[in-house]
Amino acid sequence: MSASTHWLATAAAQAVLERGGNAFDAATAGAFVLHVVEPHLNGPGGDMTGVFVTADEPGRPVVLMGQGPAPAGATVEHYLAEGLDLVPGSGALAAAVPAAVDAWLLLLRDHGTWELGDVLDFAIGYARDGHPMLGRVGTTIAAVAELFQMHWPTSAGLWMPGGRIPAEGELVRNPAYARTLQRLVDAGTAGPAGHSRETRIDAARREWREGFVAKAMVESVQTPHRHSSGTDHRGVLALEDLSGFEAGYEDAATVEFRGHTIAKTGPWGQGPALLQTLAILEGFDDEYLDPSTELGAHTILEAQKLALADREAYYGDTDVPLNYLLSADYCARRRALIGEQASHEFRPGTVPGYEPYVPTLRTHYEPPTGPGSEGSAGLGVGEPTVAPSGETRGDTCHIDVVDRWGNMVSATPSGGWLQSSPAIPELGFCLGTRLQMTWLEPGTPSTLTPGKRPRTTLTPTLVLRDGEAVTALGSPGGDQQDQWQLPYLLRTIVGGYSPQQAIDAPTFHTTSMPGSFWPRTWEPGGAVVEERLGEDVIAGLERRGHVVTVAGGWTLGRLSAVVRDPSTGVLQAAANPRGAQGYAAGR
Repeated sequence: MSASTHWLATAAAQAVLERGGNAFDAATAGAFVLHVVEPHLNGPGGDMTGVFVTADEPGRPVVLMGQGPAPAGATVEHYLAEGLDLVPGSGALAAAVPAAVDAWLLLLRDHGTWELGDVLDFAIGYARDGHPMLGRVGTTIAAVAELFQMHWPTSAGLWMPGGRIPAEGELVRNPAYARTLQRLVDAGTAGPAGHSRETRIDAARREWREGFVAKAMVESVQTPHRHSSGTDHRGVLALEDLSGFEAGYEDAATVEFRGHTIAKTGPWGQGPALLQTLAILEGFDDEYLDPSTELGAHTILEAQKLALADREAYYGDTDVPLNYLLSADYCARRRALIGEQASHEFRPGTVPGYEPYVPTLRTHYEPPTGPGSEGSAGLGVGEPTVAPSGETRGDTCHIDVVDRWGNMVSATPSGGWLQSSPAIPELGFCLGTRLQMTWLEPGTPSTLTPGKRPRTTLTPTLVLRDGEAVTALGSPGGDQQDQWQLPYLLRTIVGGYSPQQAIDAPTFHTTSMPGSFWPRTWEPGGAVVEERLGEDVIAGLERRGHVVTVAGGWTLGRLSAVVRDPSTGVLQAAANPRGAQGYAAGR
């Protein structure tokens, strides 16, 4: 079974499975197709995180770590000297070391079975020969068209050929990216005969980190260009940053909930906030856990606020007291804070020996002014939300695969959006902007620090029962990723919903926490709900003090999931109807 946020990625993954490949071959093939067909939501210059189990060890969830660190030149002092008080939301100063491609190739090398050329053939074909343009890609380009034309001419050349935005459904091509992928394949086959499949994939990884790709990325940041701050800057990415980084594997963070084990990344990502939320909710009766009721929605929103406050106060690529934050005693104390009324406070917990970081709580942002500054335009609308400056409120894509043997993977590729920074013409993509999730204040758990990973929002999920993986799921959505996955977990584990019913059901999220993306604002007591939640439930939330924004009936969440029953071997898959582009397939 395969499920993802775009039908062509699902189709590619499923084709691999049909031809005898395993889940890791399939997920890698689908992921590179996502680079091509959802360029506004992810790109090769971005990042990814995954969590998986192998058929040989079905009870051991492993994190695939594809989040690059800050470059050596990305110091707080440098950014302050550039006249910035926040890391920009677009432009090369926001770029972490690109890690997505190396992570996928590492997974393919160690757990896949196919040759790199066969895996990349799908993406190369769509980039070279064309694929239908998504309407949302055009909407994104339109939002930043002036920026492209005035300040990022290489991006205009790639995404506005002939000075126009391609129409929805029009065949679009990216021959430069097709050539980039083909050169990676060629690097793997250029060595002496007799080299192993693993050696060939490692040769492609070296070409990415040290060869033509690395050199082109570093060269591209040398030219000053417009950032979301309204000012022009050079980037700081260097060849040593690229050659010195490799993706890797880590143990997953886990928590037990209603007889299930939920597996996430460590606290260098936001994943453990979902684990905290579940540990807080574990102490409530089932009637408090129904997202379709006023009581359930209120309780869930309040629990999320507490966990997300701890995310801001403690999470980062540093010493995080995660065992304490997930402990039953601590979560019981947090649970006791949930009352009948919505909280409008920022309430991180108290951890012995740690000082909680309380960020500046901005409800709006006033950028610094000075020579050469033009300010930053207000946010646009759409999915993802993009400002004319190129700043993105965070969105991404997702893919889940399970094969006949029980290998299962959930992965969330992101970053390197077409609107992130100027396109690199010879490569066919741009750098990402993950460093905007760091702070320029000293002493925070996620202060910008060379060699440290920004606290990513990418947060795929694996669910295990009785020692075996049963579900892989995830969603795009920046800060909302885990907030949209939580109702799915509650509806399937507690409510008895099928996977598709849980994805289709109305959802919601809180905005009552500082955003992870520039300009890092929050809305005290804010809650965004789909109108299908119902007038009575929405009115009840407002009576309880939630500041409710009613969204369209089918606007929040882009979940996908694959499911395996270990006792029967029966597989299921489900995908999100919102946006009419997610797709699930299998047989």
